[in-house]
Amino acid sequence: MFPKKLQKKIDNRKAHNALRTLKNESNLVDFSSNDYLGFAKNESIFDSAHNYLTGHNIKQNGATGSRLLSGNHNLYPVVENILANFHDSESALIFNSGYNANVGFFSAVPQKDDIILYDELSHASIRDGIALSHAKAYKFKHNNLEELEQLIRRHSELVSKSHSHIYIVTESVFSMDGDSPNLVKLSELCKKQNAYLVVDEAHAIGVFGNKGEGLVQHLKLETEVFARLVTFGKALGCHGAAILGSEQLKQYLINFSRSFIYTTGLAPHTLSTIQSAYSEITVTDQRRKLFQNIVYFKNGILNNKLQDVFIESHSAIHCCIISGNENVKYISKKLQGKGYDVKPILSPTVPEGQERLRFCLHSYNSEKEIVEVLALLATFVSS
Repeated sequence: MFPKKLQKKIDNRKAHNALRTLKNESNLVDFSSNDYLGFAKNESIFDSAHNYLTGHNIKQNGATGSRLLSGNHNLYPVVENILANFHDSESALIFNSGYNANVGFFSAVPQKDDIILYDELSHASIRDGIALSHAKAYKFKHNNLEELEQLIRRHSELVSKSHSHIYIVTESVFSMDGDSPNLVKLSELCKKQNAYLVVDEAHAIGVFGNKGEGLVQHLKLETEVFARLVTFGKALGCHGAAILGSEQLKQYLINFSRSFIYTTGLAPHTLSTIQSAYSEITVTDQRRKLFQNIVYFKNGILNNKLQDVFIESHSAIHCCIISGNENVKYISKKLQGKGYDVKPILSPTVPEGQERLRFCLHSYNSEKEIVEVLALLATFVSS
C-alpha cells in the first residue's frame, strides 16, 4: 500500500501537467545542460585527473568515511588551498554538493534572533537551509535593493537590542532568470548597515572574471562578502562545492555544519578532477567562445523580435516566458522534435504564470544552431 496523502499529491501534479520524470540522455543539440564550457566531456581534464592519481600512487575508490573520521585524505588540503588562492579567499571548505553547502551553511551560521533577508528567487537549497535555521527569515522582491533597505531598517533596532546579526542572501547569477543583482550597491548597503553578505556564485564560476573566478571577484568585492558559495558541477564540469570565507568561518562550519559533519567525504578521483578543472580554466579559450555565443544569441532574440518574451540576461542562461505548463511543455517538445534540447521549467519550480523555456548557452554551440533554434522558437511562439 502507498499512503493516500502522498498519492493525492502525485495525482495533483499530474492534473496540473507538472509531474517530474527522469529522462535518458539525448543526442539532441545541447541547449539545456549547465556544462557551459564543455568541461564535463573535456578529455584533457579527464586524463590529467587520472595521471595525477596514478603519479601520486593514489589508488583508492572512496573516501572511507566522513572527513572528521577517516575521509580527509591528502587531496583535500591541496585542492582547498588551490581554491582559496584562485578565489582570493582566506580559506575554502569543500562540501559534497552545492545543495549540501547551502543547507549546511544556512542551517548552522545564522543564530536564534538573527535575521536572514533573502532574494525571493533564491535557490531551493538556500531556502531549505534557511528553513532549518533558528533565525527569522524574510524575503525581498527580486533584485529590489530599495525594499531590502526598508527591511533592514525595520529589523535593525530589534537586532541591535538583542546583539544579533543580519544576513543578506543573493545569487550573482540567478539559475532560473539568468540575471544578476547590482552587487556593488548591495555590498555598499551591507557595509553601511553592518550586515553580512552571502553570495551564491554557482552559475557565475567559470563564466565571469578574467579566468572564470566569478562575478564577485570580477567586481573586486571579495573582501566585502562574508561567504561565497562556488560549485563545480556547472561550468567546471565535475562535482562538489565549496564555501569561501575566513578561517574562523571554516573552523565554525567544520564544527557545526551538519551536512559537512555527517556525510562521507568525496572520493580522491573527484578532488583530482576539481584540481584539473581549475588548471584548465586558467588556459582555456572556451570562455571567450561562450561570450561570443551569448552576444550572438542576444542579437538573434532581437532579429526574431522575441525580446518581449525573454528575460534580460548577460549570462549563459536565457529564459523565454511561456505561460502555462501545458503551453511551455508543448513548445519544448516541438523544439526537441526538431533536434534541439531545450527544457521547460514548470510551476511550481517557478511561480504560476512564469513558466519558461530555459536556454543554456555553451562555448560549443555553433552560430548555425543558435540561428535555427531561435527561428524555430519564433515560429512556434507566434503560431
